[in-house]
Amino acid sequence: MVEAGGFSAAARRLGLSPAMVSNHVQELEQRLGVRLLNRTTRRVSLTEVGQTYYDQCSRILVAIEEADQTAAALQTTPTGRLRLNCPNALGHLIGPVVAEYLVRYPQMQVDAVMTDRPVDLIEEGLDLGITMVPNPDSQLIVRRLSGYRHILCASPDYLARNGAPRVPADLAAHNCLHHSNYPFGDDWVFDGPDGETTVSVRGNLITNGSTLLRAAGLRGLGIVLAPRFLVSDDLAAGRVVTLLDSYVPRRMRLEVVYPHRHRLSAKVRLFIDALVERLDANRGIDQAGD
Repeated sequence: MVEAGGFSAAARRLGLSPAMVSNHVQELEQRLGVRLLNRTTRRVSLTEVGQTYYDQCSRILVAIEEADQTAAALQTTPTGRLRLNCPNALGHLIGPVVAEYLVRYPQMQVDAVMTDRPVDLIEEGLDLGITMVPNPDSQLIVRRLSGYRHILCASPDYLARNGAPRVPADLAAHNCLHHSNYPFGDDWVFDGPDGETTVSVRGNLITNGSTLLRAAGLRGLGIVLAPRFLVSDDLAAGRVVTLLDSYVPRRMRLEVVYPHRHRLSAKVRLFIDALVERLDANRGIDQAGD
């Protein structure tokens, strides 16, 4: 009404009747217990209290508009800190993604926690996590990423001392090393010429540390069931060799998880986009996968 210059003009701007606008003003005055407007037959003007009230409300509306603009900008241009969790085995994958993300958005700070232990994203204040095993937490949103294979491998030194298995059942006689987060535990699952084959194995090392698992395999301590990307360089250099090539370990998938939110923040959304872009550019992380 003040900006429009009168009840009639305000009514036209709001799509209301002049009587309705007048009623709203009267209800506001009754609620506040003060007179906001001086009314005469010729004009309507603000009282001293009305002018103060109008000025303060105007400042509030400007602040709200600025807050809306800031929120909209943050939804398109990320700022602040992104906290994420990722297994150590995926360091070679996550490293280039983080680097490119910071080049694109230099105003961002990334706090990357590299660990093989299970984490509670909400309790630990993390924005997202990348996992190699399914996450059962119903409070999280799950986006499936690229698939990958485990492979069975061992060092030439181990095979020279113990021989090589010819079928999955032979693994029962070997020292089998694996990651504690392998979803099937001590039952190793293969897809072979005759369909699915499962064999129960035993070994003197079960660990949630990917680096430790690789080191033990390179040292010749046993047969290792590990993601191909963990030992790809070792395979190329001949430090380990694949076993039971006719029997393919069950295919796994990477997942990115983040807490339930009505609107996904720009910093998380754009990082996930960068991660997917990297995986697509590399045809996933399992170059030898199907």
